Amino acid sequence: MADNAPAILWFRRDLRLGDHAALLTAAKSASRVLALYVLDDALLKPSGAPRVAFLHGCLRALDDQLSGRLLVVRGDPEKVLPELAKAIGARSVHVHADTAPYGRKRDRAVAAELDRHGVDWVETGSSYAITPGRITKPDGEPYRVFTPFFRAWLRHGWPSPAKTSASTVDWITPDGLPGVDLPADPDLGSMRLPEPGERAALATWERFREEGLAGYDARRDRPDLDGSSRLSPYLRWGCVHPRTLLADLGDEDEAFRAELAWREFHADVLWHRPETARRNYNSRFDGMQHETGAAARSVFETWCEGRTGYPVVDAGMRQLLAEGWMHNRVRMIVASFLVKDLHLPWWWGARHFMRHLVDGDLASNQLNWQWVAGSGTDAAPYFRIFNPITQGEKFDPSGEYVRRYVPELAGLSGKTVHQPWKAGLPDGYPAPVVDHAHERRVALERYGALSP
Repeated sequence: MADNAPAILWFRRDLRLGDHAALLTAAKSASRVLALYVLDDALLKPSGAPRVAFLHGCLRALDDQLSGRLLVVRGDPEKVLPELAKAIGARSVHVHADTAPYGRKRDRAVAAELDRHGVDWVETGSSYAITPGRITKPDGEPYRVFTPFFRAWLRHGWPSPAKTSASTVDWITPDGLPGVDLPADPDLGSMRLPEPGERAALATWERFREEGLAGYDARRDRPDLDGSSRLSPYLRWGCVHPRTLLADLGDEDEAFRAELAWREFHADVLWHRPETARRNYNSRFDGMQHETGAAARSVFETWCEGRTGYPVVDAGMRQLLAEGWMHNRVRMIVASFLVKDLHLPWWWGARHFMRHLVDGDLASNQLNWQWVAGSGTDAAPYFRIFNPITQGEKFDPSGEYVRRYVPELAGLSGKTVHQPWKAGLPDGYPAPVVDHAHERRVALERYGALSP
């Protein structure tokens, strides 16, 4: 039963009003609710321009849903929240739990400071169907391999979507409170991002359900086809909750359900091992020999620009720069090329991805990179080294994807686009920076030299 004191609903990675468990809890405990977002420089400064621009768009969309009643402030949450609670007489602050390393540390500090001021900190749910840390083996240890985690995740289950909307509570109009306007969006040049916000997320999901879900398992590895859901930016910012998606899936949609579970698995790993955001999960790989110095930096820039001379790699890197997104199969191909052909540290590539991905998610990004590098949990065997030629021929059989992003090769037809040197390199397209067969042998030698 709501009392007469207002509450604060602090939006973070949950920029929506539907299926919002923290909103439902706030409605049950307070007569009126202040909608708040805090621009936290500790999170914004390392974020790439595409992710910041998309965040701004999602905040504008949320404010529109709230009829202009979203209060945006800039500052340290540990100071901002107690001050706002005092200003409106709030007795509680409601959130979805943040399970990433920085968010956990920040929230402990904010909760302690609120407690000093007599304000309750109320966490309800998280950005995941099952909050990370909840699922463990029978002996209490976390899962290290995806498949048994997936089975346990399915057995555990999750609640039905929460029935919430803009009318769930009486929102406080933030007139007179110390809000700020959103800063100007960063310059993205010609890059076009997805439409932001909850309405766009639900429209994207509806379109994918109708047109793509049935063929998802067969098409998801084909970058030349429009087989991806394109929901990852919306899940990153919580414009839609995975529980909403799971509620719409049937028994036949196992492949898509498993993709959602991979996201939850990586969040669970990061919960138990927060240091893996920056370090190898398997410390054996700390001894891996990497290229260093000016030559390494130079070839890294070549990779970043999509100028390696391997067409499917270059197409992926150019798609990233053009759209702030890359097809998942191609993410694995370009990551393998960086780590196992160029012999560069996985974290160089992970940082580049986080700077440019609109869907950049710390857990998924860092642990997927470690999966490719072989240093993570449930990792690909180190001797699995993607051949960029055969990968291109298998997953882009007509060369459509490559020609879309590498216009220098537009004149080559079919699979010949994946080995353009055989047809005579077109003007402006580089020769391969390395010989894959040779670098594969080098990679195997370096992996083999690691101590058991």
